[in-house]
Amino acid sequence: MRITQGQFSFLPDLTDEEITMQVQYALDQGWIVAIEHTTDPHPRNAYWDMWGQPMFDLADAAGVMMELGDCRQANPNSYIKILAFDSNKGFESIRMSFLVNRPAEEPGFELVRAEAAGRQLNYTIRSYATAQPAETRYR
Repeated sequence: MRITQGQFSFLPDLTDEEITMQVQYALDQGWIVAIEHTTDPHPRNAYWDMWGQPMFDLADAAGVMMELGDCRQANPNSYIKILAFDSNKGFESIRMSFLVNRPAEEPGFELVRAEAAGRQLNYTIRSYATAQPAETRYR
C-alpha cells in the first residue's frame, strides 16, 4: 500500500532534480523550508520529527538538498517530507508539503472495529508499522 500524503503523492516518486526544482520554487517565494521524518505515517500523526532547524534565509536549494541527503542517510527506512512555510501576514502556514523518501516496503493500515454502547460500531485505522517498536520498523 502506497502512503498518499501531501502534494505529488499520487505521482511517481520525485527524482532529486525534481525535488531541487520544487525546493527552489519555495525559496524563490520567500518560504522557509524544513525537513521532517517519521516511522509512523498515520494521517493524524501531525508530529513528525524535525531534521535540524528550519532553514531561514536560504537562496539556493543546494543547502536543503545537502540536509536531505544527511537525513536520508541517518533515516533510510523512514518517511521523509519537505515542508515550505509561508510567514507572510495572512498566510502564516504550510504552503507546500511532499514526501521525498519512503521505506522499501509500506505495510499499510488496518481497519479496527470496536463495539460501543447499544449497537453502535466505531471504526478507526491503525498503521501496521506501529505493531513493532520504533527502532525496528521497516528493516
